[in-house]
Amino acid sequence: MESKNALVESVVDVIFCANRSECPEPVKAEVQGQIPKWLQGTLLRNGPGKHTVGDMSYNHWFDGLALLHSFTFKDGEVYYRSKFLRSDTYNSNMEANRIVVSEFGTMAYPDPCKNIFSKAFTYLSHVVPEFTDNCLINIINYGNDYYASSETNFIRKIDPSTLETLEKVDYLKYVTVNLATSHPHYDSAGNTLNMGTSIGDKGKTKYTVFKIPPASADNEKKSPLKNAEVLCSIPAHRLLSPSYYHSFGMTENYIIFIEQPLKLDILKMATAFFRGVNWASCIDFNNDEKTWIHIIDKRTKKPVPVKFYTDALVTYHHINAYEEEGHIVFDIIAYKDNNLYEMFYAANLRKDLSEESVLTSIPTCKRFVIPLQEEKFSKNADVGVNLVKLPTTTARATKDKNGEIACHPEDLCEGIELPRINYDYYNGKKYRYVYASHVEWRPIPTKIVKFDIVTKEMSIWTEDMCWPAEPLFIPHPDAKDEDDGVILSSIVSSNPKKSPYLLVLDAKTFKELGRAYVKANLHLDLHGIFIPEKN
Repeated sequence: MESKNALVESVVDVIFCANRSECPEPVKAEVQGQIPKWLQGTLLRNGPGKHTVGDMSYNHWFDGLALLHSFTFKDGEVYYRSKFLRSDTYNSNMEANRIVVSEFGTMAYPDPCKNIFSKAFTYLSHVVPEFTDNCLINIINYGNDYYASSETNFIRKIDPSTLETLEKVDYLKYVTVNLATSHPHYDSAGNTLNMGTSIGDKGKTKYTVFKIPPASADNEKKSPLKNAEVLCSIPAHRLLSPSYYHSFGMTENYIIFIEQPLKLDILKMATAFFRGVNWASCIDFNNDEKTWIHIIDKRTKKPVPVKFYTDALVTYHHINAYEEEGHIVFDIIAYKDNNLYEMFYAANLRKDLSEESVLTSIPTCKRFVIPLQEEKFSKNADVGVNLVKLPTTTARATKDKNGEIACHPEDLCEGIELPRINYDYYNGKKYRYVYASHVEWRPIPTKIVKFDIVTKEMSIWTEDMCWPAEPLFIPHPDAKDEDDGVILSSIVSSNPKKSPYLLVLDAKTFKELGRAYVKANLHLDLHGIFIPEKN
């Protein structure tokens, strides 16, 4: 127990370090082993890098100020740089030398010498409060541009080469969404598809799927969002309590959206400042409600009329989805409750293990199968009969007495999060391998794994006192197999004698190829993107 408690303290120190510093100019890393010469481009990552401003600290890990960092690969060499996102939030906090802009887990209040009531009434005057532009979750590619993103209506354009912060972009100027995901999809035609929540638009709250076309000679100098096209909108089950969601699924012809019973109470959020609570406290998990599965046909731009549902769950990350013999197969990482978010409060991470501060809901990789054959939904279909006809899965779908379809998933494995696949070639297609972080008694990853969906075997990389970031798969340019490529993950160590490094694994054998040690203050990031070098 003592060793685990010591481990807790080292983890907290690693992720809540208050003194992350920038490395704005490229620094050459010290390579141990070999970096493949074919790997040419930039790994660009995003995540919370500063949790203390002046004498104040953020309450939650996801509230920290965004710190961008990149690893550039050139002829077997690696160069590192990092820079804080110069958001309005960052600038305001630095100017005041205190936290003055609210984040989801930390409600900020104005300087005591200012009128707190004027600020409070500003919040109350909006049904949806104005959110932060601290875009700390991911990097999104729209057209030829790259944007730091979170889940609000603001994104920040950045220069992927220098990490310079450029203009602030408000989704609401182009498409009516107050919240949007940081996990868009990219199709074979070069479009970027994303979705967001429109709150109270014309008296309705709805989920909106929109598409940003690829760059062209006609729109190259314009904001790519000026050509945004709404593909479909789905009314929320509750007007002022829409579902929270972090990602969605996509096949060649369909969008999969999970409306889970993890609900945002908009009225509570609008009054949170006045009541002295944070926005995260306005999110409730309703265990007795159904989880609705919406299937949107991209060809007709309409939802499939059949209602699909499953038991209450919480999901943050879709893995992949594909179509097979009249079915949609999709895989997600699911939880039984919202314990994961609660665990990332600094106070909860610091709790002694005896206080039951461990994960109470283990992440589970679940496979759902949606039968789309029209005849299966006729009045002649028997209640309770399994409509799934794929022999390779135990997932089931049964018609209930109301004519709705209850979906029962197959559990593929436990303990994995931050899943990635060979996205370039297998997104929306039948696939076999998942690359992910592995968590156990704490939500902080301790391992990188490769999970074989067919054999259920799991390959593992781990190292003492090392905390790996989300693994990213980069395909070999001459790949013949799904797992021909490398896995990249930045590794933060709580061993003061060891420098942080970028790990490079052979994705097929899961053997280490090399690592690039960096003499800089790396942070544990969240998500990112690989930008190949242009020929």
